[in-house]
Formats: sequence, structure tokens, C-alpha cells
Amino acid sequence: MTWGILPIFAMAGAAAGLFTAFVLTRAAVPAPVPRGPVAAGTALLWLVVAWRWGAGAWPPWWLPVPLAVTTVAVPLVAADLRHRRLPDVLTLPSYPLLGIVLGLAAVLGPGTGLAGRAVAAATVFGGLHLLAHTLARGSLGAGDVKLSGVLGAVLGAVSWTALVVAAVLAAVLTAVLAVSRRWHGGVPHGPGLLAATWLVSVFPAAEGQVGMGT
Repeated sequence: MTWGILPIFAMAGAAAGLFTAFVLTRAAVPAPVPRGPVAAGTALLWLVVAWRWGAGAWPPWWLPVPLAVTTVAVPLVAADLRHRRLPDVLTLPSYPLLGIVLGLAAVLGPGTGLAGRAVAAATVFGGLHLLAHTLARGSLGAGDVKLSGVLGAVLGAVSWTALVVAAVLAAVLTAVLAVSRRWHGGVPHGPGLLAATWLVSVFPAAEGQVGMGT
């Protein structure tokens, strides 16, 4: 990668952040988030993704996946922290968005193994979160359940191990949030889920082994 294109990633990330913040503000049920911080946060994380790509941390066909995760994660984290909601206006479109980039990754990379694992992991991860929500509604919100399926697909595309690592990491991050302040209406779990998925997709345990299934 030519490092001179990093400003392009930064500008594209900022534009994506401004767009998602606008979408949250103009939604049928608005969940406004600060546009400047969301744009800056998205731009910064796009730069991290670009750096990892340029450093050869994983194959080039994986690049669109963490970029897409970043694009939905930053505004959703902001919305959940501010409003205790994961709005459908971003959560639901994340399914076709990440479905497309994962499909491209499968075609350009390992093939049907990645795609099959992503679908299976989405079912497992989403199903477990739905079960937890059903058994103890106060532990997880409906938005967490809706989001867990598509995040599970991303994690499964990395590897089965990533699914377990992210689940544990998300729980730890949520515990940190729980002790950081008093929350009204329960501790948001969305930020932990999103941050864990982003970290695992950008920093997989085995360098260069994204999509290999271990």
C-alpha cells in the first residue's frame, strides 16, 4: 500500500461518520449523536484499518469487512451510550451491508468455507443472545439481539475461536462500563459487542490467518 493514500481513508471515514450520524438524526425515531466526534472516530478507526491492511496483517480481500464494521460500530456505540438504544435504522441495514462484504470476501478469499461458517456463527451467536434475552430480559435489550446475528457472522468469518474470544471480551467491556458510572435502565451491552467485534476483525489472533476457520 502507498501510505500517501491514508488521507483518502481518513476523509472517506469522516464522510461515512457524518452520513451515519445524519441518518440517526433523521430517523423516524431519532437517536441524535454528536456528528463531529462520530466523524472523527470513524476516520481514526478507518486509518487503523488501513494501517493494518498496509502492514499485511491480513489478506487484501478482508479490507472491506473491518471498514464496514467500523462504519456501523462508531455511531451505534454513540447511540447506545447516549440513548440506551441501538436504532433499527442502522442495525437492520448492517445485515445487507456486512452480508455483501462477507460474500465478496468469500468469493475473493477462502470460498464457501468462510461463507458457511459466517452463516452458522450468525445463527449460533444470535440464537444465544436471543435465549439470554428471553430468559432474562433485563440482561440484554432487543437491539443487542438484533445486532448479535450480523456481528456473529463477522466473527465466524474470522474463525470459530474469534466467536468465543469476542463473547468474553464483550462481557469484560460491559463489566467495565457497569462500574464506570450509574446507568439508568441497565448497562448497555452494544458498545462491548461492537468494540469486541471490531478488535477481533482488525487484530485477529493469528496474523494473516483470517478466514482459515480455526
